[in-house]
Amino acid sequence: MLKVENLSVHYGMIQAVKEINFEIKEGEIVSLIGANGAGKTTILRTISGLVRPSQGTITFQGQQIEKESSPKIVSSGLVQVPEGRHIFTGMTVMENLELGAFLYKNKKESADILEVIFERFPILADRKNQDASTLSGGEQQMLAMGRALLSRPKLLLLDEPSMGLAPIFIKEIFSIIEEINRQGTTVLLIEQNAKMALSIADRGYVLETGKVVLEGTGSELLKSSDIQKAYLGG
Repeated sequence: MLKVENLSVHYGMIQAVKEINFEIKEGEIVSLIGANGAGKTTILRTISGLVRPSQGTITFQGQQIEKESSPKIVSSGLVQVPEGRHIFTGMTVMENLELGAFLYKNKKESADILEVIFERFPILADRKNQDASTLSGGEQQMLAMGRALLSRPKLLLLDEPSMGLAPIFIKEIFSIIEEINRQGTTVLLIEQNAKMALSIADRGYVLETGKVVLEGTGSELLKSSDIQKAYLGG
């Protein structure tokens, strides 16, 4: 579904991503793990068209997208939930969600998918008229995910969905990610919580200073002594 080949990204003279290669097959959850500064968010932003690579190709469903605009990439079925959620304060939960439905011209189609989102995230239905800023961190993450799902993505990119959340919400968010995947959405997950990320991942890639240094199934990486020492406190 997604293939990244020889991808490099520079910020001025600094090379943030160094000739990385990875792929995602339809129906998978794939996790990218690594410390701060490893290049994880830069990779997602590059896939989403927000950053231009200095070399390499990104192929999504057979089409190269590394030179496409972000709106065109979204309309092709690739949607990102950014780090920090980036909900719109001063707007209600409903208004935030409606922004995710901008691709729909048919109001009934938009209403139908909104109903599905409210079934998946009932707390958003209960609070649809509240200012989004009044939601808890976990609820804001649900709002950001619901907003992204309104465009019916084929591939959902999640950037640090557990960041800043209480443990009870972290468990719930990861359960939601698994449910989204079971219902047919492929997921690329970036997480510092390596144990949680790898526990739900079909496959994973480990990044260090812009390079892929290790890859394998989620269970293989969880059992790796190197991963345990570096990320799991083993």
